[in-house]
Amino acid sequence: MKIAVFGDIHGNIEALKAAYAAAQAAGAERIYHLGDLGGYSPFVNEVVDFLIEHAIEGVQGNYDETVAENAEHCGCKAEDPVQEEMANRSFAWTKAHVTGKTREYLGKLAVEVSFTVHNRKVALFHATPRKNTIYWYEDRPGKFYHEMAAKDDADILVYGHTHKPYRKDYENKIFINAGSVGKPKDGDPRACLTLINITAQTVDVEFLRVAYDVEKAMQAIVTSGLPEYFAKRLKEAK
Repeated sequence: MKIAVFGDIHGNIEALKAAYAAAQAAGAERIYHLGDLGGYSPFVNEVVDFLIEHAIEGVQGNYDETVAENAEHCGCKAEDPVQEEMANRSFAWTKAHVTGKTREYLGKLAVEVSFTVHNRKVALFHATPRKNTIYWYEDRPGKFYHEMAAKDDADILVYGHTHKPYRKDYENKIFINAGSVGKPKDGDPRACLTLINITAQTVDVEFLRVAYDVEKAMQAIVTSGLPEYFAKRLKEAK
């Protein structure tokens, strides 16, 4: 079975449409999203409408949870005061522009989606099992992978949140960070579409980079009233 996973879309409808078309072309039999549907780009409502229209199931990210609850902070990590200010402005903008339909959808997203393929349990969640704000980078020590695996009995764990894709095999489990469709942070501005092909013998993972109209997405950010800062970072992919 070939599964397509959309990590961290963050309001980027242009990237989402391109990733969806690529998933269809690749023959994906199922498509899932990993949450964080709004923030930084202006099309959170359009993203939700697209996911509903195409029956794409997914999980709740920290951004989804905090927007739905009208919280004071998105739960995002800032590396400096400028980034903190920008994150706060993005969060305020997103909360002010979500429709009631979008807020309800975000609030009802599941914390985890799991299923079994060829006797392998697959678990999808936003950041880590049980907590959606921890940044699970590839260079975490083995002890961390062991502790996270102990919180979920899945054979294949799929998550996002860091916007940096990787696969790591550890202690007979497969860990997959799906990267980000709408806001990559690995230096490549193209959307990251993760394809997982599960057979009785193998689990193959492909991080397919999909070109889309980044300039159009950048212009939409500026036109919306969001800080130009986000448009520049979209192109820089950081």
